[in-house]
Amino acid sequence: MREFDFYIVPTPIGNIQDITLRAVEILKMVDIIACEDTRTTQKLLNHYDIKTKCISYHKYNEQERVEFFLNELKNGKKIALVSDAGTPMICDPGTVILKALLENGYKVTSLPGASAVITFLSQIPRKTEEFTFIGFLPKTESQIKSTVERFREHNAVFYESPERILKTLKTIKQIRGDIRISLGRELSKLFEEVITDKISNVLEHYKSEIKGEIVCMLYADEATPDFDMISEIKKLKSKGYKDKDISVILSTLHDYNKNEVYKKSLETK
Repeated sequence: MREFDFYIVPTPIGNIQDITLRAVEILKMVDIIACEDTRTTQKLLNHYDIKTKCISYHKYNEQERVEFFLNELKNGKKIALVSDAGTPMICDPGTVILKALLENGYKVTSLPGASAVITFLSQIPRKTEEFTFIGFLPKTESQIKSTVERFREHNAVFYESPERILKTLKTIKQIRGDIRISLGRELSKLFEEVITDKISNVLEHYKSEIKGEIVCMLYADEATPDFDMISEIKKLKSKGYKDKDISVILSTLHDYNKNEVYKKSLETK
């Protein structure tokens, strides 16, 4: 097996058995495991009888840990990076050390493994493979509205805390209407639940309380002929075309009625 200096190792998102044989082997082989919370990682290590030393590495000490890890690598040590759950650097720390490793010529590899986003997407209905991963939504209501509006035409996937998700869904409903969503919680755990429905029905299902880690997808707005026409009209208007010119262009290029295009163009700012 080819050896690297630094290994990015996914850990289970819930069920402790969801770890690869190679991941266990790497965690036993390296000299140091860099982890968000040593107490959380130690439970996993104890389960698989892994004796490797753990060093904390989280968003509050990233900068100061970089020099320490670089010195250890310089002395021939091998290091693995894990997060509390899932794949490191997907909404978890790691970017700072990875940048330093690559700048200093160290060999880095990432193991395949658990990811809440992919686990979730693989069990919900979608018309297309395309999706946009937002990460965690911003905290303020105005920022949430702006983000949700920006991704209207995308299947938008995000993480949210159980304390905030119901309020967040109500905010989304205000800006996007009663759209269809999929929501997953406690993935791979005993009380795993995935529900696909309109926002109002999801809110009714959970009423005032929801527990567990949350991943959610907002389905893209369904495109309509009017929506497509208006989109094309706006593009041409931005280039300086007049209403009559637009009606001729779009009726020629597309199967649109010229008078209908002209009427829509007059109404469109």
